[in-house]
Amino acid sequence: MKLQGAPALVAGGASGLGAATARMLSERGARVAIVDLDGDKANALAEELGGDALSFKADVTTEADVEAAVSATVEAFGGLRFAASCAGIGWAERTVTRSGPAQLQPFETVIRVNLIGTFNVLRHCAAAMAAGDPDEDGERGAVVMTASIAAFDGQIGQAAYSASKGGVVGLTLPAARDLARLGVRVCTIAPGIFDTPLLAALPEENRTALGESVPFPSRLGQPAEYAQLACHIAENSMLNGETIRLDGALRMPPR
Repeated sequence: MKLQGAPALVAGGASGLGAATARMLSERGARVAIVDLDGDKANALAEELGGDALSFKADVTTEADVEAAVSATVEAFGGLRFAASCAGIGWAERTVTRSGPAQLQPFETVIRVNLIGTFNVLRHCAAAMAAGDPDEDGERGAVVMTASIAAFDGQIGQAAYSASKGGVVGLTLPAARDLARLGVRVCTIAPGIFDTPLLAALPEENRTALGESVPFPSRLGQPAEYAQLACHIAENSMLNGETIRLDGALRMPPR
């Protein structure tokens, strides 16, 4: 896929990994729609990118919101070729605590945002891509989803987060096989420890220690490095149905 001029959508695109991806797509000439629950941040980033960048406030777990954002993007750009799904939340709680079983509602919420929200973005974006004309290789589009190394190396207290991200990993291959006949590719990136707003709240010594736990490079990952891989997946048509760890060879310990 050629990103120059390609219509693209980034869900969870107003901050962190999503914002970095939106910026890099714009730098490579793509036309970008930024979709985020924080409409003000989405608007600010669209204004920063300039050109024909768009912004939409949407909850990825709400069908009508995602459908409206995708439809408006297609109407404005004349189609959709690439999408990155970066919206996500976390929750830490042991399965059994001193007060009894873990709370069910936070577990359901994390699954709903991270897994169901990802599928909601995937299905609407893939449908929009399938309606477009194929390129010379028969490709109509590509979708990048976001998991985590917690899908494989979940730590104590990460039951909800790991289950949600493991679901995204499990979704990747069957979705790619489903969409192959339509010329739409699906891949997932599983980042390690990245310098995102979630980690920004930690004391600097904690952030440094986390970075030093990575074999090499011994630092926190940069959101731009996620964005580089997302763009490469878009441009490399043989990447399909794969989950790629982006973690500096880190394997998380139990705690």
